Amino acid sequence: MGLKNSKFLKKYINFDEKSAGSATRAMLIGLFATFGGFLFGYDTGTISGIMAMPYAKHQFANDQIDFTSGESSLIVSILSVGTFVGSLGAPLISDRLGRRWTIILSTLVIFNLGVVLQTAASEKKLLIAGRCIAGLGVGLISSVVPTYISETVPKYVRGAIIACYQWMITIGIFIASCANKGTSTRQDSGSYRIPIGIQLLWGLIYGIGFLLLPETARFYVSKSNEDKAKKSLGVVRKLPIDHPELLEEYEEIRANFEYESQFGDASWAQVFKNVNRQHHKLFTAVAAQALQQLTGINFIFYYGTEFFKRSGIQDPFLIQLATNIVNVGSTVPGILLVDILGRRPMLMAGSVGMAVSQLIVAVVGVTADSHAANQCLIAFSCIFIAFFAATWGPIVWSVVAEMFALNVRQKSIAMGTASNWLWNFGIAYATPYMVDSGPGSAGLGSKVFFIWSGCNFIGGLFVFLMVYETKGLTLEQVDELFMKVDHAWQSKGFVPSEHAFLDNADGMHRVSSDGKAEALEVEERSV
Repeated sequence: MGLKNSKFLKKYINFDEKSAGSATRAMLIGLFATFGGFLFGYDTGTISGIMAMPYAKHQFANDQIDFTSGESSLIVSILSVGTFVGSLGAPLISDRLGRRWTIILSTLVIFNLGVVLQTAASEKKLLIAGRCIAGLGVGLISSVVPTYISETVPKYVRGAIIACYQWMITIGIFIASCANKGTSTRQDSGSYRIPIGIQLLWGLIYGIGFLLLPETARFYVSKSNEDKAKKSLGVVRKLPIDHPELLEEYEEIRANFEYESQFGDASWAQVFKNVNRQHHKLFTAVAAQALQQLTGINFIFYYGTEFFKRSGIQDPFLIQLATNIVNVGSTVPGILLVDILGRRPMLMAGSVGMAVSQLIVAVVGVTADSHAANQCLIAFSCIFIAFFAATWGPIVWSVVAEMFALNVRQKSIAMGTASNWLWNFGIAYATPYMVDSGPGSAGLGSKVFFIWSGCNFIGGLFVFLMVYETKGLTLEQVDELFMKVDHAWQSKGFVPSEHAFLDNADGMHRVSSDGKAEALEVEERSV
């Protein structure tokens, strides 16, 4: 049974996307693009396990026995410094060379160079330098991949495909845990070089694969390259470039971009100009990515191995493997439901589930110290991971990728992604000082979960007040949503016009579903 013929899906999803051509090809292209998340996920899972390996401690720790809080902070968090710089710098390449070539260069050149340096490292400085350079590549990829996917795949599965980016992150973490488990007992440099070096294979697969994929039509429209834009649509939709529906889609994209361009060019100044609630969108993107990090998820995956070890659990690597399995499996419901239930309800439900489970972990960790208490810590940590993986993990990427107008899309998404990496760095760097009980550290231990729990309650309130529901809308209809709906909690009832922007002698209009042309005016609003 085809996707559009499913009675269950028809009940929840409007399959009125352009019917001619092939939607399958666009979805497959989008799914391959999500493999970029695997690169980051694998690195995250790798460094967590390496930091607990006896040989790695002997090789890289100053006292050759264990890493200090400062050493742990620097080695783990330095990747996020590179990703922060890379994500902010992505528009400089992506808006000039295109989404596709940015991903190719970031992977084959920058990321792979960082991996080579890490693999060759026999002392701490080269390892840190390699992680920073690899982070630069990951940052570029993480800013451009959501843009590439949102500009390529059909609207009725766009949220699910973008959510697969997070799923690939979880799979990467899981595969890294397996690699770490297999080499952790080695008493030579292979214990850390093997799991790090495998990343070269992932980088080659991704970079070479993108050489075979098309550039997005919307990028070519932004460059006023009509022939290449139509050719790109033809490749993605599997249609001849003179097909009526392909031409209609092209005209809709072009007219919408020209309308947006009336209010300014695609400069950084335009990103901060409040046209069509751009301030609201930008704040939502930056804050949503920050709150995703403040859920506390990276505490588990950066320092979970050491945390479980200090909690008295005999085989922390096995527990870390179990939490990774939960992470991978629980992302699937999020992918399946994001385009059925919508972004807002799933994010709010996830906030409540994460906050409650972390509150229980904090209370049990503070009040009890027994085998049963350790089992409880593991159980509710897994419940927390399941809620994150099904909601905030994948859906935040969808929310950020869908909001922005074409002329400021890449730069705005880069701002949101940079926020993610900035908070990722801050949390990765600060956590050892917050949790450890050594000199200069706060010694919070399990109490740190009180902080994560409070942040998740704040996240739920933020979603209710700020996040617009974009389920089932084209990127051009999302522009209209922000024009016509004043409050996020009213967005679910929005009904888009049938067509996007049309141009005539009297100016730019939008044709509504009843056939009446409606003149559009966009005022600059303050938040």
